[in-house]
Amino acid sequence: MAGEVADGGRIVFATSPGCWGPMITPNIRGGHEVAMPVRVEGARAGDAIVIKVEEIRVISKAASSGVDSPVDGAFVGDPFVAKKCPGCGEMWPEYEVEGTGQQAVRCRKCGAPASPFRMIHGYTLIFDRGFAFSVDEKLAREVAERYREFSSIPENSKQVPVLVFGKADLPGLVARVRPHIGQLGTVPAVNIPDSHNAGDFGTFLIDAPHQFAITKEQYETSLTDGHLDVDSVREGCVVIAPVKVDGGGVYAGDVHAMQGDGEVAGHTADVSAETTVTVSVLKGLRLEGPILLPPEEDLPPLAKPWREDEWEIVATLARKNGIEIEPAAPLQIIGSGPTINEAATKGFERAANLLGMRLEEVLNRVTITGAVEIGRLPGIVQVSMQVPIKILEKLGIADLAVEHYGLPY
Repeated sequence: MAGEVADGGRIVFATSPGCWGPMITPNIRGGHEVAMPVRVEGARAGDAIVIKVEEIRVISKAASSGVDSPVDGAFVGDPFVAKKCPGCGEMWPEYEVEGTGQQAVRCRKCGAPASPFRMIHGYTLIFDRGFAFSVDEKLAREVAERYREFSSIPENSKQVPVLVFGKADLPGLVARVRPHIGQLGTVPAVNIPDSHNAGDFGTFLIDAPHQFAITKEQYETSLTDGHLDVDSVREGCVVIAPVKVDGGGVYAGDVHAMQGDGEVAGHTADVSAETTVTVSVLKGLRLEGPILLPPEEDLPPLAKPWREDEWEIVATLARKNGIEIEPAAPLQIIGSGPTINEAATKGFERAANLLGMRLEEVLNRVTITGAVEIGRLPGIVQVSMQVPIKILEKLGIADLAVEHYGLPY
């Protein structure tokens, strides 16, 4: 780990574009590039760490992304992880960059194009005052020729920014910049690439034909779902992450300039960014996966917190009808799995285990006080529900939820 921060301290992460650049860089052993993890004072396996996102600042001047297609012969089992030169067969070959375009990254040993991915439909965006504009082929080529300048990658980054491809299949498109963190959490208790620290991508590692293979038991018990791609993990949110190794190892990366629910293209506009978080330890809160307190405006309608004037009306009507109502707070449980259905089921099970409820009760509460939202295809979901304050008090997070949402009780 990079070092240790005090319980209650602040971390500033300087991160490179998370996804496409590492994907096309043949000597990076994974599909992402994230900041080194930081140990948190007093955190032990079986605790949890509260991570409050204070600020995300986009540094890149441009970004590129699109739909991918793996290159035959350029990997063993998994093109994100076990990269191989299709020319000489060297695993994780050293490379050189010659010119621009999708053939630019070449094996230093034999000269063959060595990127294990091609972008079959993609775009180049430039950023200006909170907006993103997709450019034409001429401007995309100019950006590609100055890819390091426009990507603004940190000094220690090892990737070739994908801006070098110069893709321009969507000229004239305009989007809003709304940055969020694709990777934020704690390190898993098994040695895997960070891009696969999630219930969907992690399944690719079970009995895989390369050095990062894990067992089904390790998959089920050791991952921390740090790779979420949930667009509500942005400024003003709180992530409560499980601790599965002593120190926790809080890490961040894969900041996106914007992303709709599902990340349906498989990728979005990855950027260099500076992210500031504060961290604190929750002793003895054993979690199977992350909990999220998103910004209020990101909550689904039925899960939104009760406002003071609204609660006064509710309390009056309840007394009139002889009903004792339960003060509650919104909570999102992250579910993950190989598919969306399996991820939702895992989210319901995690909620039941954490909150001490029958599974059927969770299903009812989610149905009438929450929702299931897609974080990422194929298998990350947010299970939202209103949770009784008395249960949150037993978990030690009631004050956190009440303060975060300004609840009237």
